[in-house]
Amino acid sequence: MKKILIINGHPDKESFNFALADAYRKGAETSGAEVQQINIRELDFNPNLQYGYRKRTELEPDLLDAQKKIKWAEHIVWLYPVWWGSVPAIMKGFLDRVLLPGFAFKKREGSLFWDRFLNGRSARIICTMDQPTWFYVLFNGAPSHKAMKKLTLKFIGIKKVRITPIGPIRLSTDSFRANWLKKAEQLGKRNA
Repeated sequence: MKKILIINGHPDKESFNFALADAYRKGAETSGAEVQQINIRELDFNPNLQYGYRKRTELEPDLLDAQKKIKWAEHIVWLYPVWWGSVPAIMKGFLDRVLLPGFAFKKREGSLFWDRFLNGRSARIICTMDQPTWFYVLFNGAPSHKAMKKLTLKFIGIKKVRITPIGPIRLSTDSFRANWLKKAEQLGKRNA
């Protein structure tokens, strides 16, 4: 039984991202996966890494629980909207506060290199946007894809990362959304 963690970074519980998370979860559980979920909007934490890495800020209970779930997971699904070419502010704060040195990685003394602590896991990114996905990739360079896949997940040891971009959402039809909910459920079944 595969252990899957869904992390939803959308701050609005009525967003399409929440429907996508539900569909993915349904597919994964139908196929026998054990699934846990983090809805970042529901966590009680300060998203500001106030002192950077210079001084430790104690983690709130919700962030300690999030770290426990990340350690538990074999596969992590990240859902979020692409806003201003990046992730929502609350999700960026979550990444800053949770993926800390000593938990997700450790820089080597006197070296430019580091040790990755979340090896052996895989990830899927499901992100929504208000532009065609081909336009985001070809003309805008897909900055959030690169930041999440290479500069965040691969940095901490998660090397097998797949990206499922969905867009444009703002002008989409009901049938477009229904089709993507079916696809998200199928992804959940396949990843289980």
